Amino acid sequence: MKNDIDILPVRTSAELDRFIRLPARLHARDPHFVPPLMMERQEAFSPRKNPYFAHAETQFWLARRDGRDVGRISAQVDRLVRDPEVGHFGMICAEDDSAVFAALFEAAEAWLAARGKRRILGPFNLSINEETGLLVDGFDTPPMMLMGHDAPYAGPRVEALGYAKAKDLIAYLYDIEHEMPAAAQRMIGPRKPAALTVRNLDTRRYREEFDTVTAIFNDAWSQNWGFIPFTPAEIAHMAKSLKMFIDPRCVAIVELHGKPVGFGIALPNLNEMIADFGGSLLPFNWAKLMLRLKRGTRTARVPLMGISRSISGEFAGAVAPFLAIDTMRQGLRAKGVQKVELSWILEDNRPMRHIIEALGADPYKTYRVYEKRLVGGAA
Repeated sequence: MKNDIDILPVRTSAELDRFIRLPARLHARDPHFVPPLMMERQEAFSPRKNPYFAHAETQFWLARRDGRDVGRISAQVDRLVRDPEVGHFGMICAEDDSAVFAALFEAAEAWLAARGKRRILGPFNLSINEETGLLVDGFDTPPMMLMGHDAPYAGPRVEALGYAKAKDLIAYLYDIEHEMPAAAQRMIGPRKPAALTVRNLDTRRYREEFDTVTAIFNDAWSQNWGFIPFTPAEIAHMAKSLKMFIDPRCVAIVELHGKPVGFGIALPNLNEMIADFGGSLLPFNWAKLMLRLKRGTRTARVPLMGISRSISGEFAGAVAPFLAIDTMRQGLRAKGVQKVELSWILEDNRPMRHIIEALGADPYKTYRVYEKRLVGGAA
């Protein structure tokens, strides 16, 4: 019964800690769930530390029944969203109970409607540039870093509340121990334009290099569905947060006539290293993490990649992705990585999906973004 469920707005640090810890308890029997690091989540949800909050208003809620936390959700109004009628939800996680899901979404929808929003879209945790989508296929493997993992019942529970698919996001798994297909090797070999070159990240100019690749990202993806640009503050924050994980050999910067026109960044799969930490770095897991970073991982993820729209219609634009991927692949293989997740890819981004599938990568997870017209919204 929904009337025995209390919806509690998160206001204190203690409530926020409960909000963060809840998924680990609800997924305790799922061998593939990786508890997030409390320290990282606390920073991600802090308006003082996460520059996302400079352009967004957010509210978190906990659902409680009989003195227990049984679910959570967030709602966000991001001022950088192109459609002013759209609000976001995120962080959805709850017991397998229709009443709990209904109570949580009722709170999020009412909060957004009170702020003039007519459509709700999500999940975004918190931004489309962070964790995006609800896992609807691929429950039998752990998530890679910065990707979500949800219970199989979550999607049907959301859909039962009137939510429909807005877009599916595909994650591919790429076995980099295999050589690139002959056609790809010809593109980056004999057929490659002489003016098109590739290099690794220059750590001496780390911030400048990071500014360069994120500028390419903002340009490359600017026409894509749901695009929200990285702000300068978010770029600086991301550069600082990822620095300890970036190996320059695993970053490819493609240049045409000496000008950067494409890039790819591959990161070691943090989730592989922290799966047994229980969400804590204390007292000794800091040392374990440093040791595991030094030893390396068997898996990695490419979370950021882009090719400038200025060369999208040219042969160089077709070659650049293969060149970037091959450079990252060589760097990762030198570190002992065997498999790489290429994610996420919009289901209707056929050019990128064609490139990835030409490499022999297999789609192995699907994340879904849902939408719904809010009560009182225009038809």
